[in-house]
Parts: sequence; structure tokens; C-alpha cells
Amino acid sequence: MIIRQATVEDAPAIAEIANAIIRDTLVTFTTDERSVENVTAEIEARGPVFLVAERDGLVEGFATYNLFRPGPGYVQCREHSIQLAPEARGEGTGRALMQALEAIAKTNNVHVLVAGISSANPAAVAFHSAIGFKQVGHMPEVGFKWGQRLDLVLMQKILAPQSSVAPDSRAKAR
Repeated sequence: MIIRQATVEDAPAIAEIANAIIRDTLVTFTTDERSVENVTAEIEARGPVFLVAERDGLVEGFATYNLFRPGPGYVQCREHSIQLAPEARGEGTGRALMQALEAIAKTNNVHVLVAGISSANPAAVAFHSAIGFKQVGHMPEVGFKWGQRLDLVLMQKILAPQSSVAPDSRAKAR
């Protein structure tokens, strides 16, 4: 298995993995499938922070991150997404993707990664706990899919020792 930056040629495989999860599970609250064009645009926009796991020439999973919330106060916080094809689960693929994504995040001065996880996905909660994420919130009934109200579990991982001043802050003396 290799972990590498996604290319636009990976968009169909990424869309296939994501759409199976959207169609067949409660792992994500969305019901809108992803088009290859949409995935292509995300790959182009995110560049080195959009990774794929490839085995024998086939994409088996992907991981990426994006803004957690807009605004300068959240500049060092990102929310990530990781999705795997069924055959890649339990094989170390997710752990390898996350290690690579965390390394990139650190070089990009990301201090915190956030995971928003459906309560219908206890395996994802266990996975994130195993790689050092801590549960920091539980939001009852914020999701709705297939006639079911679903809870959102919020987890986070601090990537570097906490600093009181961000490198790009412009603190003013009082």
C-alpha cells in the first residue's frame, strides 16, 4: 500500500467509495451523492492535503481536511474526513492515511484536527480513540437520514504542544 497525494485521475474511485457510504450507511448524514466533477474540484483546491491509499493500482480510501469554521480565530483548526472501501477496513489503511495527513497538517501549522462522527458509526469512534483523538462533545439529534434522528460525536486531536500565541497573531498591548 502507498499513501500519496490524490490526482484528478483518482476522482472516479473516490466518488465511488464516498457514494457507497452515502447510499448504504448512516456514517454520513448527507444523502447527496458526489459527482466526479465535484471530487475533481476538491482535489484541485486542496492539493497536498487530499490523500489516497492505493494498493495494487486501486484506490482503497482517502483522507483530507478543510476549514473547521471560517474566521481568523480558527486558522489553526481543521476538520478532517476519512473514508475507506470495505476491503481496506481493518488493514491499517486508515491509520496510515491519518498518520500522513497529520504530518502534513503539522507542516501547515494546524494545531487541532476535528472529527465529526455519526453516532451510528461506533467503529469510527473507536478508530479515532485508538489514534489519539479525544471525545469533546456529543450533539443529540442534529443529523437526520432515512427518517432517523442521529447524534453527532465530536472528537479532536491536538497535534502540537499548546501555544498561547499563534505565529501569525498580532497581539495588542493594553
